[in-house]
Amino acid sequence: MTHAPVPEPLPYHRLARLSTRYRWWRPLVGTLVVVVLYVIGVLVLDVVTSAVGTSRGYPEDADGAVEFGPVPGTAVDLLMLAAAIPVVLLAVRWIGRRPAGTISSVAGRVRWRWLVRCVLMAVPIVVLTTGAMLLLPADGEPEPHWAGWSVFGPALAMLVVLVPLQAAAEEYVFRGWLTQTVGAFLRSPWVAFPPQAVLFAAAHGWGTPWGFADLVVFGAAAGWLTWRTGGREASIGLHTVNNLLAFGLAAAVVGGLDSDETAADAAWDVVALDVVGIVLYTAAVAWWLRRRPLDRTAPAPLPPVPQPAYAVPYGPYPGTPVPQSWAGRQVPGVPVPPPWAERPAPGPYGPPGHPGAGGEADHS
Repeated sequence: MTHAPVPEPLPYHRLARLSTRYRWWRPLVGTLVVVVLYVIGVLVLDVVTSAVGTSRGYPEDADGAVEFGPVPGTAVDLLMLAAAIPVVLLAVRWIGRRPAGTISSVAGRVRWRWLVRCVLMAVPIVVLTTGAMLLLPADGEPEPHWAGWSVFGPALAMLVVLVPLQAAAEEYVFRGWLTQTVGAFLRSPWVAFPPQAVLFAAAHGWGTPWGFADLVVFGAAAGWLTWRTGGREASIGLHTVNNLLAFGLAAAVVGGLDSDETAADAAWDVVALDVVGIVLYTAAVAWWLRRRPLDRTAPAPLPPVPQPAYAVPYGPYPGTPVPQSWAGRQVPGVPVPPPWAERPAPGPYGPPGHPGAGGEADHS
């Protein structure tokens, strides 16, 4: 007797195929749903925050938008980016027909201990490279001035809460949904990395060529880490530490959070140091994985097993199936009672031998 081959386990970028209800159109429709729902969510947040700002007496700019100020304004911007998290989770569950946790890792959840290790690996590397960036000569920029604890304290508290959500949201979208969408059609992870890396860089705006290249390198490295570790914890760890330190330094100086510059506007010397940090972090994660490997694949869904059409009730009482042929065809492997075998007639209260079975009821 031959058995059907067991499907191969699925790496992270192929998890869109994890559902037994997978169809080729689900990732494409899900992408459209993610875009539409995110736009709606941002519009709703904008209306709500504008109404709150107007009621609290915040001024308006020339375009009629509420001017919240550097700290509340940054909080609103981070919240609008974080709104992508529930949108992606809903699309995975509703359109993808699979557990929402499969967008986090092959384990179907966030592996929190591994995420903490990744953060601990990222902190010294990002601090080292950022410190080197601060030593670079400033080209005609005014010398920064300390903003004071009255400004920096509330800003830091806000950043500690919202920056991890903002960084995780970008990872959910680019290294999560987009990578798994491409991976649903293409087996090679090396083909799944470039699209999300380029789109990630484009989402930060068109600044200098060096800044755009830096964002592409980050996106490609984060994509490789996601595939190599079987989840997004490594990329979230680096992204969170990097953004938290960058926002924190900006909040520490006067007018730092008012700047419109992003990583896409970075100069070549800043980009060189940042790429060194990305390479060091990637090497550190790879070194750790050689010592303590992680699961990189999830078991593929098994096809449904067809059920044989038999097990009709034996007599008028439930729970006694009888093997027999169905519709003139014998079920393979199930013996058929010989033609001379007669069914015993059940009594009025159950099968033969059952209390109360017999020809007449005993009412004594």
